[in-house]
Amino acid sequence: MLRTTLAGLRMHKSRYVTTVMAILLGVMFVSGTMVFADTLNANYEKSVMGSATSVDAIAVPAAEEPEDPAEPSEPEPLTDAELDGVRALPEVAGADGIVSGQAVLLDRDGRAFGFMPPAAISIGEPSRFSAAEGELPGGPDELALASSTAEQAGFEVGDTVTVLDPAQEEREFTVTGLVDFGVDPGYSYGGALVFSPDTVGEMTGATGYTEIDVLASEGHTDEQAAEAVAALLGDRADVQTGEAFGLEMAESAGGDTAMMRTALLLFAFIAMFVAGIVIYNTFAILIAQRQREMALLRCVGAKRGQVFRSVLLESVAVGLIASALGVLAGVGIGMAGAAFGGPLLGMGGSVPVVITPLAVIVGLAVGTVVTVCSALVPATRATRVPPLAALRTSATAAGLEKGTGWMRVVFGLLAFLVSAALVALTQMSGPTQVGPVIVTAAALIAFVGVVVLGPLLVRGIVRLVGVPLRRVGVPSMLAVDNSTRSPRRAATAMIALTVGATLITGYSVVSASLEATMTRMLDEQFPVDYQVSAQYSMDGASSGDTAAEEAPAEDGSSGENAQDGAPAEDTVQPPPDGAQEGEGPVDGASPEDAAAEDGGASPEEGADTSASDGTGMPLVPTEVEHALAESPLLDKVIAQRRGLVEGYDASPADSLPVSTYDGAELGVDITGETVEGEISGFGPGEVLVSEEYTGGLGVGDTLTLPSPDGEVDLEIAAVLADAQTLWGAVVSPEDFATLFPDTTDSEMVYVRAAEGADASEVRDAVYAAVDDHPTIQVMSVAEMKNQFSDMMDIAFHTIAAMLGLAIVIAVFGISNTMALSVLERTRESALLRALGLAKGQLRRMLGVEAVLLCLIGAGIGIVLGVVFGWAAGAATLSDMVLTVPAGQIAVFIAVAVLAGLLASVLPARRAAGASITGALASE
Repeated sequence: MLRTTLAGLRMHKSRYVTTVMAILLGVMFVSGTMVFADTLNANYEKSVMGSATSVDAIAVPAAEEPEDPAEPSEPEPLTDAELDGVRALPEVAGADGIVSGQAVLLDRDGRAFGFMPPAAISIGEPSRFSAAEGELPGGPDELALASSTAEQAGFEVGDTVTVLDPAQEEREFTVTGLVDFGVDPGYSYGGALVFSPDTVGEMTGATGYTEIDVLASEGHTDEQAAEAVAALLGDRADVQTGEAFGLEMAESAGGDTAMMRTALLLFAFIAMFVAGIVIYNTFAILIAQRQREMALLRCVGAKRGQVFRSVLLESVAVGLIASALGVLAGVGIGMAGAAFGGPLLGMGGSVPVVITPLAVIVGLAVGTVVTVCSALVPATRATRVPPLAALRTSATAAGLEKGTGWMRVVFGLLAFLVSAALVALTQMSGPTQVGPVIVTAAALIAFVGVVVLGPLLVRGIVRLVGVPLRRVGVPSMLAVDNSTRSPRRAATAMIALTVGATLITGYSVVSASLEATMTRMLDEQFPVDYQVSAQYSMDGASSGDTAAEEAPAEDGSSGENAQDGAPAEDTVQPPPDGAQEGEGPVDGASPEDAAAEDGGASPEEGADTSASDGTGMPLVPTEVEHALAESPLLDKVIAQRRGLVEGYDASPADSLPVSTYDGAELGVDITGETVEGEISGFGPGEVLVSEEYTGGLGVGDTLTLPSPDGEVDLEIAAVLADAQTLWGAVVSPEDFATLFPDTTDSEMVYVRAAEGADASEVRDAVYAAVDDHPTIQVMSVAEMKNQFSDMMDIAFHTIAAMLGLAIVIAVFGISNTMALSVLERTRESALLRALGLAKGQLRRMLGVEAVLLCLIGAGIGIVLGVVFGWAAGAATLSDMVLTVPAGQIAVFIAVAVLAGLLASVLPARRAAGASITGALASE
């Protein structure tokens, strides 16, 4: 049996070419992903370890345990005295510290570089950092730039750059070198400026050391030096050897690589799943075509088990050979990814490609196991046909096609009904975290229904489409008839294409709908043209021209959250249990005055009731707002101001953010979704409150807030939905001035151009207003939309490219099905040629047949993708705008037609090139 199996493989090796290609492509994806990820990890590790191991011990200030987990405290820097103590240790040959702060770098246009100022540090000797190009600064008018900062800002060694000091005065420096900080999170994200040790304090106002680097003295190991430094600094610092510090940082940097590896392997799994379908169909057709061969083996003494094992042996041989080729191709893909994609991910070119035994073994195992598992059902089928019955059949695939029983119909319809019920459940329950999971389960169940009812779907669709095709010509009429004679085989072949089409269409619908929804939200809730804000500073105050009161963000919001007008995640919590109408807590009243009147709310006894504008956000100076308002080219200038009411127990952050929009008509210029009440008509003496901050109060109740002159009673005009532009408490400008008289600058200024104004003139007017304020940043809302659109397009094209491999494998499967069908219909094709069918007509017949198969698979996939893309989006976003990307779907259909034509090229050439007399005399 072994010799017979191997001889059959050698004789009929051409039948397995497309199967080998399908396995090869899937394994290539798996092995290529692992090689690329391992190479990226090794590069990160070398980068981090190379810098960290240049010193023997590293001490960083220990973070203190915060009283409130929502408000982590910054660790206290190490002092000069502590650095001197480290230097005096006998185990230490040398030590120096890194002083770190922030400084504003101006770009070539004189505007602040980056959303937040880059880190500004000094590097002493010894240090784990060194100049990758040029040299470190040595004088008061010199600095070095992080390599990433120089690349983004367009600066080089020798250039003159401008930096703002703490008094916002401009100082010029000469760039003496570039420092590669690698993947160090402290400097790789926002960038860094390196000053001389004497200059960094002048430019940042920072004192103390955020890191002390140590060299061990002769005769002492790294561990001994680290232990001595740790004993000296105690719980003031975390001390590690340079190697341990580097390993920890490399592991942290590798987390992103692990996520990328997982995402790519997910697409590889999809490709292997599609390859498994192709392999199953190939073996099913081959076994059906070789029934006489199998029966003959049984007649000469082969047992069922031997026949079964012979088929599995074929699958093992095909799987191993294809997997080995796939691993080799995967190594090539991994090398290409490291060469071209690595630099985009911060990878240098000095690390060779890493090929681990695991990548090779996994590739071989995955390809072989998928092949063998896919051949199990056909191998079992090969043992079930009685030998004599099989000998009486022809060489065609008799027995492969059976009628579609009522059990199959019932099961398929039941799968569709269950899937529809799950989708309906997600739509009735609204957006939830488990909604997308339920939609995914519904899609899988619907896919099972498509597999079960595939033959019926193929037969029905072909009959419907075949009506016009039959009138086109003889080749099209024959193609329609051929497509319906083996619907189960056709259904299995097109299922592979359906998988890829469903996933690509589904994601395109989600992407287009998300983009349309976000655009509508911006247009409806903030119909403005420009957004003006100050550069965000990690110090909690403006890095710009107006110094805001330095206070942490009591609501836990980050710069981006406040910029978008949405609460930070850790403030989105329900009101405290037991809150009753008229008992919601507020600030500002002393315990003696804590009696609520007219349904008002009062703070609990002992609460901190001071009002504060210390939101931690940088502010836009009032003069900028005035300059914008004076421009005749601008129709609306809306100033967003915000303050905090502390001690507000209905908020998890124990504070209530209070906002006003000066210059806007709420409900017209700025809108939002309400749970109760109306925004329009809102005015002085009223307040809009987000549902999470109501504390049990409702429309018509009184919310009492503190002010420097006493309590202010405000009537709740509307309860706002959570997590949107209007959030917290929104009051009129008059009431805001009463609550926060010292807050005159704005967090954000929104600008809308006058109707008919020239776009370039409007842009010039906006930038002219901020000319004297380099840290004030201007963002075009149109540019924001375009950036979001570009980001979604990049994500779509990336995912489509990943899923494109599954499409390619599916096309190979269809081509394989066509080739085996041509082989099976050799005499039939010759008879058609003998009856007058020309070679070109035979090629057209097979081309139309393949295109029909591809269009059916793609069509079913597009329908499933639109349905479940809509369901997934609606289960995630409320009020989602369903957008079906007709252009992209048209491209999918065109690709399906092209794929069908390509899949038919080789089989059609073989059929047309066969000898008529030879084929007719073959049996």
